[in-house]
Amino acid sequence: MAPITKKPTIKDVAKLAGVSFKTVSRVVNNEASVSDAVRDKVNECINKLNYRPNHTARTMRKAPFSLAFVYDNPNSNYVIQMQNGIISQCRKQGFELVIRPTDSKAEDVGKELAAMIGSNQIGGVILTPPLSENRALVTFLLNQGAKVVRILSGSEPPDDLAPVIYVDDIAAGDDITAYLLQLGHRRIAFLGHNPAHESSRGRLQGYQQAHDKQGVSVDKNLIIEGEFTFESGMKMTQTLLENNPQRPTAIFACNDEIAAGAVFMARLQNLRIPEDISIVGFENSPFSVQTLPHLTTMDQPNFDIAASAAALVISLMQEQKEMKTSSKGFNPKLLIRDSATQPATSK
Repeated sequence: MAPITKKPTIKDVAKLAGVSFKTVSRVVNNEASVSDAVRDKVNECINKLNYRPNHTARTMRKAPFSLAFVYDNPNSNYVIQMQNGIISQCRKQGFELVIRPTDSKAEDVGKELAAMIGSNQIGGVILTPPLSENRALVTFLLNQGAKVVRILSGSEPPDDLAPVIYVDDIAAGDDITAYLLQLGHRRIAFLGHNPAHESSRGRLQGYQQAHDKQGVSVDKNLIIEGEFTFESGMKMTQTLLENNPQRPTAIFACNDEIAAGAVFMARLQNLRIPEDISIVGFENSPFSVQTLPHLTTMDQPNFDIAASAAALVISLMQEQKEMKTSSKGFNPKLLIRDSATQPATSK
């Protein structure tokens, strides 16, 4: 029988590295109060001894090592991209992730999240729209002792209530509409207007702003309300085509899933894309390359946005201090593919 090898302890690592076991603990827990030289030396000894921290003991401490991703969004691609971005940071820094879908309209959503924080020893919360737009909810969670980072639509943080990762939907909506106008389109439909969602309002504002810059009037009959889903994209496109005898020459869909639904419905109406009608999306999700032709879209880096939010909330949890003014902005970029061209009348 092979001899039983003693499992290395934190004190063994400390002895080999020539530091205190508290210093080893700080390195294992990714605390900021350790120099790079000491951190490298300790990590070298950890690898040499094949030391594995006692995660059970670690989670029993007062300092929490879990964060929560809270969302209310039917767009599964968006959720998966955000989730993967957060997980990438959690794995790097040894944190656990709790994923919590919830109903943003529920009266007791604050109590629901407070119970989740207490039962899972969660120290940080990442909120996405529309939850992140709810100042009362953010204040409530802060009062529970949680570190909160909000992902919001905008060109700058709206306040200093809690740190923000913001996405400039207005500029992005302006850019993609301007592209269609430059191609010669003058009747551009907007699908996915939802007054309850800041991102939808921002993209619509950019759409209107681009028209104003070119001195082109907007036909309000071409702005259709709906959800960010494939099925809603189909329904909105059907409504658009049935209610407008003068067919639009282009569609700006508020996300790629809507755009994919629009492509499907347009084909059912025997319309060719882009020859008869151009269709563009937003976000550069998998839907954008699952349609034929592939969608011109705005490349919104959801993975990077979520990873940045996770890195920020983890730093707040580690440093245990307030950072209300911290923020980082993202600007989606135009990604030109094959779903838009000049209108037939201008060729």
